[in-house]
Amino acid sequence: MVKETRLYDILGCPPQATQSELKKAYRKLALKFHPDKATGDEEKFKEISFAYEVLSNEEKRSLYDKHGEEALKEGGGMSGFSNADDIFNMFFGGSGRRRDDTKTKDIVFEMQVTLAELYNGAERNIVINKDILCSSCDGKGGAENHVKTCGACNGQGVQTILHQMFPGMMQQSRTVCKECRGQGEVIPDRHRCRTCNGLKTLNKEKILKVHIDPGMTDGQKIIFHEEADQKPKKTPGDVVVVLDEQKHKVFRRKGIDLIMNIELDLVEALCGFDKVIETLDKRQLIISTIPGEIIRPGNIKTLLNEGMPRQKTHDKGRLMLKFSIKFPKDGVLKMENIANLKKLLPNPPDPMDMSDADLITDVLLEDIDPSTMSGTPEELEGHGGQRVECRTS
Repeated sequence: MVKETRLYDILGCPPQATQSELKKAYRKLALKFHPDKATGDEEKFKEISFAYEVLSNEEKRSLYDKHGEEALKEGGGMSGFSNADDIFNMFFGGSGRRRDDTKTKDIVFEMQVTLAELYNGAERNIVINKDILCSSCDGKGGAENHVKTCGACNGQGVQTILHQMFPGMMQQSRTVCKECRGQGEVIPDRHRCRTCNGLKTLNKEKILKVHIDPGMTDGQKIIFHEEADQKPKKTPGDVVVVLDEQKHKVFRRKGIDLIMNIELDLVEALCGFDKVIETLDKRQLIISTIPGEIIRPGNIKTLLNEGMPRQKTHDKGRLMLKFSIKFPKDGVLKMENIANLKKLLPNPPDPMDMSDADLITDVLLEDIDPSTMSGTPEELEGHGGQRVECRTS
């Protein structure tokens, strides 16, 4: 039993969510609310990062599930909270350290991909807008001997401003320097570069070709090194493309295996069948059983080398076929057909042979009225004995 669910609610996940589901939820929300994004919200971003840090740690998650957030404070579970950007960089940039100030920020791009693209491989284009150093002034902003350090911010690009809240109480804030517009340097108007107007950079649209290798996975990163914004005296950051696998209507992926649900009519389950299924690379496979082999609900059959490819070797996993049985509707079987079926199917034991005739009472089975149930069907399954499951070898 989970004491409280606020952190799960922040990520939009149920308390029974797997680590994979938590990770995917964090990735989507972090990309949406990162302060550098147009849809960014710094407080929301910090809240999301805190929720993920707690729930991705098995020890902290267990403590939270049993005793709530108060236990995290008392047990020191919050004392180790990382900077929200540290978690973001670790998740998307592969590093848990703060970004080096000598580099510009990475550009993170989430790309939705189909399961077929991850199976077959694909090539997609993305368009980014990035700042590049002005070629006319070599990123200096103007004539070099006229570029001076800004006196208003002492070359820092930001200014610290004190605001008096009320007598005896001052508030400190940092803001971009208005004199140099955050550049840290000033250039007289007549000596500014006419191409970039002294800004040192120009905005440019660039197309990047993203190569998706067969076997790539949901959440995998494709990195274009030093393709992010250019700034004077800084190394460009990276463009990080994060793959977001979309749900497929037929197949479900589990590692390098694929799972496919197949519904059979009762006659197919009992008498055998031939079916055609289409693979993710559009091949047609005929699957069949031999007459006399009975398929039971939940049975799983395997096709070797028909699953997902491994990224490097391209050898494939398994295609797992999970069967469900569609039973005929009430009234479909006529009395004469029922009599014939009884002749063909194994006879059940006679209840009269197992009971005391003096104690026998005939009763009629009826369907349950859901409105009269005190619990859900799932909850009722937990009472009155063990649940029966099918096993296959």
